[in-house]
Amino acid sequence: MRPAARGMLACLLALLAACGSSPPADISLASRTAPAADAGDVKVDSVKWTRTKPGCKGECPRIEVDSIAFPGIPRLTALIDHVLAYMTGVDRNRRGPYETLNEYAQFFFQTAQPRDQTWFKASVKDTVGDIIAIELHTDQYVTGAAHPIPATQYMNWERSKGRVLALGEAILPGRGPQYVEALKAAHARWLKTNDDYKRDPAAYDKLWPYEPSDNFALTREGMTVKYEAYSIAPYFYGEPELQIPYKDLVGILRPEFIPTRH
Repeated sequence: MRPAARGMLACLLALLAACGSSPPADISLASRTAPAADAGDVKVDSVKWTRTKPGCKGECPRIEVDSIAFPGIPRLTALIDHVLAYMTGVDRNRRGPYETLNEYAQFFFQTAQPRDQTWFKASVKDTVGDIIAIELHTDQYVTGAAHPIPATQYMNWERSKGRVLALGEAILPGRGPQYVEALKAAHARWLKTNDDYKRDPAAYDKLWPYEPSDNFALTREGMTVKYEAYSIAPYFYGEPELQIPYKDLVGILRPEFIPTRH
């Protein structure tokens, strides 16, 4: 997903988190036979389905969904379904008229070419304190492309407030520059494991310079920050993750988001 798309998605998350609307009637919900699992003390149901274009024979457009639902948190279930659908558009003016995965499927099968495929996945990355960290992922393959285009978005759901936590709310006022520096230090550690960087640091820095990201998840071990493909590394590195331990976030992250054992 391009930076502009990520910015639009961040705005969407903030808007929906503050919204008190009821879940759409046609969101993807768990089937009666879907197995339940526990993520910490949170009940999670599995949502899985696969569809091909109705009436199509041979090579057909295909959608696969491997998502989750929260029986006790319907607003979060609706938000996951909505954001996954939203992640299929990289341009606000080019997105189709869909707000849910079911609506996306209808639009997709009307417009897709024979080999087009879209994969959706949602999972609980971790639970820590009041936060449920959720990982949302899409892969889109367009007929004739060299490879699928991936996109990943983290959401940090505050259970007590029933909303998504934005990075600007998680860090202390005025500590944005310190967050950027802590992330830069994590990037430097990551580069030490990068064979392409070690072969020619100057060339790598020129092609793939450090840049900050606000796509974060709070976990039991620290903050995980996700980057899109092609942002700080070549495509075959996938979507890189940087790890910032909580000890490096003292004085940056609000104290209530730092586990006591750290």
